[in-house]
Amino acid sequence: MDTTIKVPRALKAKVMLWTDISYHDMEQIENMQSIPDLESILCNVLGVDLPEPKTGVLLELYVQTVLFSRECSFKKEQTSALLSIIKSIHEANIETPLNNIEQCSKYCQELLLCHSVRRPPFSINLFSSKEVNCIFEYIHNNYMTHYKLYKYIFTPQVKLDLSLTYSGIPDHEDSFAPEGAEVVAKEDGSPETLETSNTEEEETTAGSTPQLKELIEKEVREQMMLVSGQLDQRIKEIADQHNRALDSPQPNHKAKK
Repeated sequence: MDTTIKVPRALKAKVMLWTDISYHDMEQIENMQSIPDLESILCNVLGVDLPEPKTGVLLELYVQTVLFSRECSFKKEQTSALLSIIKSIHEANIETPLNNIEQCSKYCQELLLCHSVRRPPFSINLFSSKEVNCIFEYIHNNYMTHYKLYKYIFTPQVKLDLSLTYSGIPDHEDSFAPEGAEVVAKEDGSPETLETSNTEEEETTAGSTPQLKELIEKEVREQMMLVSGQLDQRIKEIADQHNRALDSPQPNHKAKK
């Protein structure tokens, strides 16, 4: 099992016409009217093979996208491209358990641009400006708003396992005798350390060892709390920027001649 954690990265958008769902597949999808039938065909076409509850959550996302396309009276090629866009944004989100909402939001905008502006072979005008605004609002309300929930369900949880080692301090204090002391066996078989001239010094050192450990652990805890607070603040700032960007009106993109 690969335990490598991928860092958030910028993704390059591309045209996704008939990428995951062919024309024949779209004909089958359009013929399905009930939710169970839609889930069955989408599961086969998109190759959804995940344990529950992941399968149910993912199929619900795709089914709602098909229903949204029907409400907007999208053509087969438009519905196919929109499903691929949703699928691609979701895969970008769950490729890392780390926060990458900034990259996902930018990737979403670039994907929509790729399908709303005629600039072959880099982009096509598959959706009108009005349709793009409707799709952007749909993705924001149905996916980006629940971005953390999807990440929580589909990505492994990352935990920090911190262990401290102290240089020069043995793991078991009873397994050694101070320098200058002799060890003899008692009648019950346990070792007995004979007192020497430096007994007081050794007792002072032994007594300071737990205090040293306690001091170091306290300092580490304080530093971790400080870093954790800074990360939480940064995540909050990014989330606020993302919400402001989504709430701001989107410019209309006219097709280039």
